[in-house]
Amino acid sequence: MFNLFRENTKIALGSIRGQMLRTILTVLIIGLGVWALVGVLAAVAVLQNNIVGNFAVMGTNTFSITQYDNARQLGRRNVATERENPIITYPQAKAFQEKFVFPGAKTSLSFTAASGVEVKFNQKESDPEITVVGADDNFLPNSGLETTKGRNFNSFDISNNNYVCVIGADFEKGILKDVNPIGQTLSIRGARFKVIGVLKGRGSTFGNRQDLNIIIPIQLARSLFSAPSINYTVKVSIANSDFLDGAVGEAILNMRRIRKLPPTATENFGIERSDELLETLKSQTDTLTIAAGFIGIITVFGSSIALMNIMLVSVTERTREIGVRKSLGAKKLTIAMQFFTETLVICFLGGIVGLVLGLLTGFLLSLIMNTQFPVPWLAMIAAFITIGVVTIVSGLFPAIKAAALDPVDALRYE
Repeated sequence: MFNLFRENTKIALGSIRGQMLRTILTVLIIGLGVWALVGVLAAVAVLQNNIVGNFAVMGTNTFSITQYDNARQLGRRNVATERENPIITYPQAKAFQEKFVFPGAKTSLSFTAASGVEVKFNQKESDPEITVVGADDNFLPNSGLETTKGRNFNSFDISNNNYVCVIGADFEKGILKDVNPIGQTLSIRGARFKVIGVLKGRGSTFGNRQDLNIIIPIQLARSLFSAPSINYTVKVSIANSDFLDGAVGEAILNMRRIRKLPPTATENFGIERSDELLETLKSQTDTLTIAAGFIGIITVFGSSIALMNIMLVSVTERTREIGVRKSLGAKKLTIAMQFFTETLVICFLGGIVGLVLGLLTGFLLSLIMNTQFPVPWLAMIAAFITIGVVTIVSGLFPAIKAAALDPVDALRYE
């Protein structure tokens, strides 16, 4: 059996070399199909790793009080039927921070002061795409943010409204390139801030380039970027995640009192738990993976039909060759294995090309998104299974047709 396979492989390779242009086109057809499958799955894996990773760094012991619950907006319920919640004002956020007393809890206040801001350093100016965030000293740890250089705000910075700032990682690629950012002075709308820390890079999520953020003390942000209807976010971290349910319940009661809600009224604010939000994101990305895999399978199915058509044409063109081999004593199994092996070799070459292109697609996307490239084992397994399925689907019928040819009729074929 091994000798038969080896002989058929030699014949298949000889036929492939004899029809080089057709072989290249056929390999590209299979390669494009596998590329679509592996590339889409690898891209989804990178996207999932980026999204889930950015939220996972917050841990499972934090929650936020916001205008709406984004976890529910991601699919927990139909938000179209919900009423509009009022914004969380600074007096409400500050009152919550002062009144919420829970063992091991740390509360931070923050708001997006401005987007599309231009920042200056000496004679250099950044592109007008910087986001300014006003926050206190608990904001970084509560948000899962880390500094790679310098330090976070301390209570003295916040209480004394020191003109200091913590910047995103991309500043070192822009106006602060080739200099030590710590101690440098940045100008924001005429106010001069001393850089005390640089954040660890986080990449981009939902189109939001988080590494272009600049964080300043919250009271300074309120004075520099005063605007009506500013919406504040309250973030709370609990020392022990086992007490998270109790802390959330206590926070809801406190916020209801601050909002002066009657006992029968539903909450007009959102509670975002990090564990629930993470599970929701995983569920959504898992659904995206299934959809992407389905699209890739359809593409591969189209490639297999094209390959089957090409192999049938090959059988027709080599009818006299089949007749000669049968007249010399070749059995049906030998003829069938010859064409099946040829299909297997073409599928294998196309699968390798598609697998490499798919992995490169995912790797390039990870570089663009500045995130770690997760090895897409699911995509690689799917690629090998696909190669096997395509070989069977595309090669079996032409091989059976070739083996069933009558040698006398085959020799008469013109």
